[in-house]
Amino acid sequence: MRLAKISGMMTAGFPLWLLLGCAWAWGRPEDWGWFKPWISIALGVVMLGMGLTLRFSDFASVLKDPKRIALGVFAQFVIMPLAGWGLAKAFQLEAGLALGLILVACCPGGTVSNVICHLARANVPLSVLMTMTSTMTAVFATPWLTRWLAGAWMPVDAWALFKSMLIVVLLPLLLGIAVNSLLGKMRDERKARAWIDSLGPLVSALVVVGIVGCIVAGEKERIAAAAGPLFLSVFLLHGFGFFLGYFFAKLAGCPETLRRTVSIEVGMQNSGLGAALATKHFPQIAMAPVPAAISAVFHSIIGSCLAAWWRRTSGRK
Repeated sequence: MRLAKISGMMTAGFPLWLLLGCAWAWGRPEDWGWFKPWISIALGVVMLGMGLTLRFSDFASVLKDPKRIALGVFAQFVIMPLAGWGLAKAFQLEAGLALGLILVACCPGGTVSNVICHLARANVPLSVLMTMTSTMTAVFATPWLTRWLAGAWMPVDAWALFKSMLIVVLLPLLLGIAVNSLLGKMRDERKARAWIDSLGPLVSALVVVGIVGCIVAGEKERIAAAAGPLFLSVFLLHGFGFFLGYFFAKLAGCPETLRRTVSIEVGMQNSGLGAALATKHFPQIAMAPVPAAISAVFHSIIGSCLAAWWRRTSGRK
């Protein structure tokens, strides 16, 4: 219980750790270069951790409530990719920034969204299922959407992206689910699950801080040169995601808790995945991972502010 409480408090402070990590990376970039070769492996660890919180029986839960799950996943892969493409066009972003913005917009929801849903008093179990389903869908959707929308700026090898999604996302996720399903046969199952549930979100948050800090440190000068259009386009991307996700759920006749859940799931991307894919597949384009790094900061801040507002209004009611 003590571990869960400490871990929960630290995870809830994720936006603060992210800002502090960025400040550290900006002031002392030499401290962060060592992490770059480990980005893909670290992301695989995050996916493994996500899988450890799920069981194969959770897929049955998706089938029991397919309309709500499909609503969030549909909004995720329609609103954000189109918003990313539209903003890249509107701001006439250079090729690297446009590619990075569209790539992160085509990524699934991030695991931190589940924490934000808890803080916002939204539907946390549904958020977890939406994140799981969008992550599985992204194995196919992210490569092809990126190729379709970013192809106007530069060639995108969708097959190479697809293979990376299989290795970095799908395999660790399935391994984690398999291990978690086997935990039921352990004598100390409850204790093992308590450790996983307590440390999983915290490890995910720390890995994202590491990925973002590494990219900020490595591209400090280029980020400073492109700060205006870069920051504004990424901020608007997530602003549109949160707003349109909520509005879309409202039009569909969803109750307030579900509107919040869809809003958070759509507005918060798996920025770590976007950064890892950009770093691996576009090493010759220095700015490609940068929008994903900035994305992690902005969606965490916007999501935390919305969660605080919604929590306060829920308290009044």
